[in-house]
Amino acid sequence: MVGKILRTAATVPEQIISNDDLAKTVQTSDQWITERTGIKTRHIAQTESVVSLATKAAKKALGPMDPLAIDMIIVSSVTSDALMPSAAAEIQKNLGAYNATGFDINAACSGFIYAYTLVQAHMSAGWCENALIIGAETLSHFVDWQDRETCILFGDGAGASLMTSVPGTPYVPFTRSFGQLGDALTCNPIYPNAPDKGNHTVLMDGRNVFKFAVKEVSNAIHSLLETNNTPIESVDLFILHQANLRIIQSIARRLKVDPQKFPTNLEKYGNTSSASIPLLIAELEQSGRLKKGQKVVLAGFGAGLTIGACLLDW
Repeated sequence: MVGKILRTAATVPEQIISNDDLAKTVQTSDQWITERTGIKTRHIAQTESVVSLATKAAKKALGPMDPLAIDMIIVSSVTSDALMPSAAAEIQKNLGAYNATGFDINAACSGFIYAYTLVQAHMSAGWCENALIIGAETLSHFVDWQDRETCILFGDGAGASLMTSVPGTPYVPFTRSFGQLGDALTCNPIYPNAPDKGNHTVLMDGRNVFKFAVKEVSNAIHSLLETNNTPIESVDLFILHQANLRIIQSIARRLKVDPQKFPTNLEKYGNTSSASIPLLIAELEQSGRLKKGQKVVLAGFGAGLTIGACLLDW
C-alpha cells in the first residue's frame, strides 16, 4: 500500500507585516530585504496559536471525511503552544477524531517531510488507512524583532494534508540529520522556575545555513532520484522549503533544472518553517498548477540540522 495526498489546505494569521513596516523599527529597507531573501510580507500571529491555525487547516483538509475515519495525526512544529498536551492531541480533540493516534515531531523546516515519511511507513505496513499531516508554526513569538538578520525572515501559518492508503508501492525517501552542525540554528526554551538557559529567540548563522542548504538539498535530491531510478528530467515540480529565494535559485542552478520548476510563495509568507511546504502545496493545488499524474519532489532543510526529501506522484 502507498499513501496518497487526497486533499490539502492552509491558513495564515490575519495580521500582515511588510518590509516597509519593519523598516520603521530596525535599520533595513524593502529593497535590502527583497534583494537578499525575496520576502516582501509575512503573516504574524496575534490571537492565533499553533493549535488554532492547525485545527483550521486540518478541518479544511478533512473536508467531508468523517473525523472518526482518521487513524493518525502527526504535527510538525518547533513552536507548539505547550509541552503537554501535544498539539496533535489538542487537534484530535478539536476535530473529534477520537480514533486517531496523535503525536508531534520536531524536525523544524524538514518536519512536514518527516511526517509524510512516517505516514508512508505506517500505510505501507497496513497499520493506517487515513491520516492528517500538519505543519504549523508561530515563529514570530521567538524572533528578536530588533535583530534585522532574523526578524525579516520568519512568518506564521499552518498547512495540512489528508493522506489515504491505496494499492501501490511507495518511493524510498531521503532523510538525514547533521547534529554536528546544530549550532548554526538554535532557539533555547523558556522553562518556568528554571535557571536561565541562554537566548530565548532564534539565532542563526545565516552564511553557513545558506551553504549547507544549497549543497545538502541538492545532494539529497540527487540521492533520492537515483535510489528511485527516476531521471531528474521527469520531475515536474520541485517543492522546496521556502526559506530564501537565493537558496532556491542556487539549488536549481546546481541541479541544472529550469527555475520555473521551483514554485515559490515566500514573498508573501516568509519562512514559516514546518508550515512552509504544506502551505505551498495547498496553494499550488488550489491554483491548478499541481495536476494529477505529475511527478513531484518535496525537499526541506532546517534546524538540527536536518534534511528531508521525498518523491511522489500527484
